[in-house]
Amino acid sequence: MQTLTVDKLKAGMVVAEPVLTKRGQTISKAGEELTNQLIAKLTFYKIESVSVEDIEEEEVAAEPAPAEEKPAKSPAKPQKSESRVSDQITYTQRLKASPAFKKFQSDYAINIAYLQETLKKIADGGDSSCTDDLLNKCEALFKSKTALELFDMLSNMRNLEDPIYSHSLNVALISRAIGKWLKLPKDDLNTLTLAGLLHDIGKLKIPEDILNKPDRYTDAEFDVMKTHPLEGKKMLNGKGFDSRISAAALQHHERADGSGYPRGLFDDEMDDFSCIVAIADVYDAMTSARAHRDPLCSFQVISEFEKEGLQKYRTQYILTFLERIANTYNNSRVILNNAKTGRVVYINKSNLSRPVIQLDNGEIINLADSVNNKLFIKSIL
Repeated sequence: MQTLTVDKLKAGMVVAEPVLTKRGQTISKAGEELTNQLIAKLTFYKIESVSVEDIEEEEVAAEPAPAEEKPAKSPAKPQKSESRVSDQITYTQRLKASPAFKKFQSDYAINIAYLQETLKKIADGGDSSCTDDLLNKCEALFKSKTALELFDMLSNMRNLEDPIYSHSLNVALISRAIGKWLKLPKDDLNTLTLAGLLHDIGKLKIPEDILNKPDRYTDAEFDVMKTHPLEGKKMLNGKGFDSRISAAALQHHERADGSGYPRGLFDDEMDDFSCIVAIADVYDAMTSARAHRDPLCSFQVISEFEKEGLQKYRTQYILTFLERIANTYNNSRVILNNAKTGRVVYINKSNLSRPVIQLDNGEIINLADSVNNKLFIKSIL
């Protein structure tokens, strides 16, 4: 048996004695084989050293390295920045060239066309029966996809620039994902999906010069924009829609702490589905490009939710959403704001936006440590 500092540990070594946190929580049992993820966990808990079984260095079975997007063809060391950019482009190109993405892209475009037609029918007096085909197509678009597949594909569909339809479809799909994470029954999932699809229908009443403005709104323009929840509620009333759908149209800009609009409602005054759609609405807005900023990656969005204050959202829903989003991207390759690349190997439950990263050079860094407070995940590769 030998005792090694954590930075000397290698995947494949066998733990000789149990490893405990300062509070007595077991991190690793005797006889357990070390993995990169377990080493990252030891780093996170600030374990200084670990007793491992004696073993010749060459006999240590190295854990297979995570598959890279595309290995360099030349054995010569490439310029790091060029290699990273190349990896990122290769991933994006590969995703967009995949049959699954092309099918999603085609089905997404069909959904957008159906949504546009359906919203206009409702605006012209149509009732809830005109949403049946739309719901079926949206459900098919969602079906048979993991959360990672869905969110990855949505992130690559954000070049569509219409101000209503693509956003509404995204909000519907994200809301449905949240509903599944909350284990809602099928009928409620369908109602929630429709609530997402129709939440911004009131924007059809907003003048196009304001709706399509690429820059920030003036105060007067924003006052006009803030009328769309009330307009949406009016358009859905008396047409046979579930009350939760019209509530989402009215309340998706309300906040649990009373800081939202149009009525400044508090958490206990808001409809459940409105609270879910509100989260999906903000997430899609932050992960979409704007004239004044680039799209944020999921970990940056989690950070923004944390900074803005979780009290603005229904506690059960926002915590479930953020934890699930973070875990969805566990083991994903990322690029940091210092241009270094690596893989997420451990999600810090108390600081979801700042996980443990194993860099491509093998170094493990915990973004939650104060020494790393200037680093953050810039994008997911």
